[in-house]
Formats: sequence, structure tokens, C-alpha cells
Amino acid sequence: MHHRFRGLTAVVTGAGRGLGLGCARALALEGAEVVLVSRTQPELDTAVAAIQQAGGQARAFACDVTDPVAVIKLFDGLTRCDVLINNAGGNTPQPFLDVDVATLDRLLTLDVRSMFLVAQAAARVMARTGGGAIVHMSSQMGHVGGPQRSVYCMTKHAIEGLTKAMAIDLAPLGIRVNAVAPTYIETPMTKPFLEDPAFRADTVQRIPLGRIGTIEEVVAATLFLAAHEASLITGTSLLVDGGYTAQ
Repeated sequence: MHHRFRGLTAVVTGAGRGLGLGCARALALEGAEVVLVSRTQPELDTAVAAIQQAGGQARAFACDVTDPVAVIKLFDGLTRCDVLINNAGGNTPQPFLDVDVATLDRLLTLDVRSMFLVAQAAARVMARTGGGAIVHMSSQMGHVGGPQRSVYCMTKHAIEGLTKAMAIDLAPLGIRVNAVAPTYIETPMTKPFLEDPAFRADTVQRIPLGRIGTIEEVVAATLFLAAHEASLITGTSLLVDGGYTAQ
């Protein structure tokens, strides 16, 4: 179990912090050579240094995944890609009637278009080298609706549909495609929301298990879907939501 990814190359987007960094570190410590992708070079350098100090293999690639040319350059520089953790994304909560076009376009570009293009580029490499596993970072909001989350819900529902369609197209090539759908997790992205006591209390009471999730819990689910243990699993979404969507 500690060397499930030995000899494999894994690419993780949004890897400078939060869930992406957690996945990158775990993959490296389980034997993968990990390519950490983020827009911010200093964050990447710090992350890579920490992984290497812990005994993992890692390298940084500064890339804005919303730039198709940069994405192509990233994957053209790889001899293989066995695992993709398609994690880069964002959220700007707004009431539906107040959503501005700039926010709408920015989130659609980052949370849908870039994830599509990254997955497509990775799958082309995988197709040349005998297959692989792609895990999209979705959300419980890809299964339900939520207040002030109209754009985010729309993007994550799109990722859920993309996961299913990709799985069908890519199965003959030996490429599995799944999604992980977390509830609210303590990350740099959610920190501003969860620091509001009223928001935190309301969120916790909506989760039957009664607590916010951890990065480690999402990482464990993500690596399971990427690993050989999940070799018959494709086209599905693993909810790591404490029962949020069971109600």
C-alpha cells in the first residue's frame, strides 16, 4: 500500500497548496514521480522542496491552466503521464441575481474549460503509453444545489457529466476517469468562509457526521481512485461529504 504508484508519473494541478498539495505529497510518498502544476512559482518551489526533503520525487511546472498553449507545452514535455489529479479550480459565492459576467466567465474558464483541456492533453499522453487514471476534483455541489453557489454548482455538475462521458470514450484506451466530490474541507480556499462563526455552524449542522472534512480524507479517496485497487471503477463520483447529499 505504501508503494502503489512506484515507477509512475503523476501530474497534479493546483498543487501549490490545499487539496492539490496534499495529493501531490501523498503520491510522491507512495513512489510516484510527481509534477506539481500551479501558477505561483514560489509556492511550487516550497512544495517541491518539502516533498523532496520527505523522500519523494517531485518537480515543479509553473503553468496557468486556463492558457491552452501553456497546457499543451506542459504535456508535450512529458514522456508519460500515468495519473492526473485534475484539481485546479475556484469559487466566488454570489446570489444568483448578482452574478456578474466577469465572474461567470472566469469560473467557467477555470472550473470547466481548463479542466477539460488539461484532461484532454493528459489523456493523449496516456493513450500513447498504455493507459492511466484521471481523477477530477469535483464537489458535493456537483450533486445538489446551494445558496449563492449557482455558478459553482453549474461548473461542478459539468465536471460530473464530463467524468461520465470521458470514461466511456477512454475505456477502450485503458484510461479510467473518476471524480471525487468533497464536502466543505479546511483548505486555503474555504478558510475565509469557515472563519465566519455563523457560516461554520450552519455548514456543520448540514453534515450528518457533524464536522468539516480534512485534506487527508479527500487525499485518501483520490489516491484510491487513481490506484490499481480501483481498476474496475470508472465513470463514477466518490462523495466524501459526511452524508451531506444523503438528505
